[in-house]
Amino acid sequence: MARLIQTLKHILHGLGPSMPAPAPTEALRAATGAALGLALTAAMLWLISPSADLMAHPALIAPFGASAFLIYAVPNSPMAQPWAVVLGNAAAALAAILILQAGLPVLPTAALAVMLAVLAMAILRAMHPPGGAIALATVLSAQPESLPGLHYLMLPVASGSLALVLIGIAWNHATGRRYPFRVTSEPPQHGTTDPAPDRRFIPSPDVLAASLTRLRLGSNLGVEDLARLIETAETEANARNLGPATAAQMMSRDLIQVAPDTPLPDLADSFRSHRFKTLPVRNTDGSFGGLVSQSALVGRADPSLTAQMLIDTALRSATPDTPLSELIALLADGGQQAIPILEGPALVGLITRSDMIALLSGHMPH
Repeated sequence: MARLIQTLKHILHGLGPSMPAPAPTEALRAATGAALGLALTAAMLWLISPSADLMAHPALIAPFGASAFLIYAVPNSPMAQPWAVVLGNAAAALAAILILQAGLPVLPTAALAVMLAVLAMAILRAMHPPGGAIALATVLSAQPESLPGLHYLMLPVASGSLALVLIGIAWNHATGRRYPFRVTSEPPQHGTTDPAPDRRFIPSPDVLAASLTRLRLGSNLGVEDLARLIETAETEANARNLGPATAAQMMSRDLIQVAPDTPLPDLADSFRSHRFKTLPVRNTDGSFGGLVSQSALVGRADPSLTAQMLIDTALRSATPDTPLSELIALLADGGQQAIPILEGPALVGLITRSDMIALLSGHMPH
């Protein structure tokens, strides 16, 4: 009996939800985008080919609802990318148009249309589930006396799919989502071919793509998504290894600071005598004025230059409560040698790359 109960629990567990619940704001963002995308797509189709009543005859086809879900709810999915949406839907419609010419009964025509649509989408690398619905709907709605032709392929299928994509690009960008989602990661900011330091232990895109193909997950998960998943998991693992450590526990507190009007020769002397790579600037009111990097002095010989003129403007800071795990990526390839730790406007500490290297080396397995 116990074994039977355990088996039933296993079966029921497998039938339950297999994905985490989306945040309410994300669900609202996707739902609003899908509704807006379909409404604007209907308006665009009506402008191309005006009907008697836009509200009663919006020129939409049912599979567009599924396309809208993918574009606006899961814009990272390979199946939601513009190539898959437009080419997948168009290829499916063409498959149905061609099969209808054979004059077979509806049932075999529908089955063959979906089969041909899936094959076409696979060949084109444009796997888009709503395409199967388009092939089926085209066959089921076809009238023997007026079979759909290339005009139906262009309007509403191809033009409607393109409209959904264009509106999706605008909506996703306006709401903070990246769409189209690039297959490869962005190039490093240094202008070289080397991957960013936090990506150097992640397998290459070719290896990731081969793994997805072998596991038959290529249509479900993109290469860049998999790379980000591995990167995030490694970051979480580092965070667990570091424990609840915060910037306050690691930062240097006895800081050498300079005034905003400190001239270039005095800055150079400070860098030489203290052997620092960065110097904090302290304003006359005691507030933090910025950081001057040693590299900012390279090639500079004008003695009238001051610390205020050499401050790094693209600077990110943290607070004493910031977990150290959040600072790893910033110091790895964040374009700054040190992170100022602020309490309000006042500088209370500094964490450098050397500090972080020392910390991580102490947590590496030996």
